[in-house]
Amino acid sequence: MRLLTHNMLACNIKGVTNGYPLGLEAEKWVEKEVDFNADFLRGVFPKIEWRALVGAARALGFPDLLPEDAPDPSVLSSSDDFLRRFHRALLELHVEEGALVCPETGRRFPISKGIPNMLLHEDEV
Repeated sequence: MRLLTHNMLACNIKGVTNGYPLGLEAEKWVEKEVDFNADFLRGVFPKIEWRALVGAARALGFPDLLPEDAPDPSVLSSSDDFLRRFHRALLELHVEEGALVCPETGRRFPISKGIPNMLLHEDEV
């Protein structure tokens, strides 16, 4: 599961009002090289919840990969270094095994072979 995917997932248990961002507990992760596409990064940047991405990168052991606060969008045109670090965090770090954790209920959603299982139990629907 890429951190891009993590950034888009939320806990949808009935009655949960604070289901985002999901906590990330990674037992195994890998880096997979992906072709760099600056246009894609510029397009997706406004849609990313920055704090969630930074938190996920830190959960994987990359505390300095991204700045704490989202940079001004103008940096997307002026800093190749930033775009490459953003690319690495968003697209090249893959969680293979672990769990996503609802911030409100503590419910754990397992990640197995890179696939998060977000299926709800019958009483959670």
